[in-house]
Amino acid sequence: MDELTLREIARGLRDRQFSSTDLVEHFLARIAADSTTNAFITVTEQSAREQARRADQRLSDASAGPSEDDAMLGIPIAHKDIFCTDGVRTTCGSKMLADFVAPYDAAVVSGFNAAASPMLGKTNMDEFAMGSSNETSFFGPVLNPWNSQRVAGGSSGGSAAAVAAGLAPLATATDTGGSIRLPAAFCGVSGLKPTYGRVSRYGMIAFASSFDQGGLIARQASDIAWALSTMAGFDPRDSTCADAPVPNYSASLDNSLANLRVGIPRQFMDGQLDAQVADQISSAIKVLETLGAQITDVDLPNTKATIPTYYILAPAECSSNLSRFDGVRFGYRDTSGHDIDELYERSRAEGFGDEVKRRIMLGTYALSTGYYDAYYRKAQEVRRIIANDYAAAFADVDVLVGPTAPGTAFEVGARTDDPVGMYLTDIYTTGANLAGLPAMSIPAGFVDAMPVGLHLIGNHFCEAQLLNVAHQFQNETDWHTRRPPAIGAST
Repeated sequence: MDELTLREIARGLRDRQFSSTDLVEHFLARIAADSTTNAFITVTEQSAREQARRADQRLSDASAGPSEDDAMLGIPIAHKDIFCTDGVRTTCGSKMLADFVAPYDAAVVSGFNAAASPMLGKTNMDEFAMGSSNETSFFGPVLNPWNSQRVAGGSSGGSAAAVAAGLAPLATATDTGGSIRLPAAFCGVSGLKPTYGRVSRYGMIAFASSFDQGGLIARQASDIAWALSTMAGFDPRDSTCADAPVPNYSASLDNSLANLRVGIPRQFMDGQLDAQVADQISSAIKVLETLGAQITDVDLPNTKATIPTYYILAPAECSSNLSRFDGVRFGYRDTSGHDIDELYERSRAEGFGDEVKRRIMLGTYALSTGYYDAYYRKAQEVRRIIANDYAAAFADVDVLVGPTAPGTAFEVGARTDDPVGMYLTDIYTTGANLAGLPAMSIPAGFVDAMPVGLHLIGNHFCEAQLLNVAHQFQNETDWHTRRPPAIGAST
């Protein structure tokens, strides 16, 4: 069952080849047997079984044949533990929220619940989504299914590892500076970050509000297309959510790539890129060319400014958003202090991990009197310049293509003492967040038995086009079908 596409699962459910209960029991058994990845923080066996029972009842009354209207009916899903889930703890990978039980569902969760998609559990993540390796979680690091000595990528490493290891057919995720695409690349799966505003952020615990966006991780692009409509669309509860029509994302998957204008940013193929990864990316680009795409070089001249700009603005927003976690209203509380100041200090000192504290301090500094203009305001100005670079590129091309990361997944612990080195892992991904653009990573080869990700960036609200390009590439390659050796595949 874990080898099937979502469309095949939907058809199997309709044809009574198996039930939603069968699917849930299959994946729960795989989760229970997994002793390597640490992909889940909470597994919701009881509620998943009850949701599956209700889905089976709906299926018994449904007409034959899968459709977009009930695409996710009976298909299990895992949710990143940043999305609030009514009655189920939502930890954000932090001691601060280790025992927090949300009183409502996030909009994304509500959408899948309404579609009768059983929730298998909540996936592990970097604390408050801050990290590129999924090593900052209070619940321990997520390990890469391809090699347990390597990181899974962050912050959505639990979702990527769960899909790669066959623990779930689909998982929600979030992306602030590359947190869907990086783990997708490191774990050899497909991950899409939609346009900012395409998916409601209601009930998604905020890291950096002008960057965060919910998305999906699956084995292949067609699975993401099958499920995306379930979570996309306008939500009046989120003031940043776009009131724009939601297309049928599967309808254009088979479109030809003839005359598609594909731009290769020169700055993405520079000396920072590992030579073997560059070879894999070049081979992937040739596949697109054989499919009829017109390949051209383009410039994103301010690419080097993306990391410093992001790491001023995102921590500034984090400093503001995380101020609510003070030990008073909810979350971890230290009770040993003698006054309110000690309550704040000790609760935050003990409740937050090192990386979260680092970003709070960076953000508070950038927003402080005397430094606001020099750092925060200047970074906002540079953000606009970077967005203009992308706009200029899309005047000449339809899609931008390059590597997702400078290299493959690195060893656990290799960069924990080098924050700047860790931040540079996101050099190719943060630009899309700064500009609010849709982007995705798909498997495009291996280097030393570790997956390589091909990065696709589209213009605003062009998710369907990205999925079309990815699907056509995956029709010509089999990288997305490879499975980690532990579950029966080889590179």
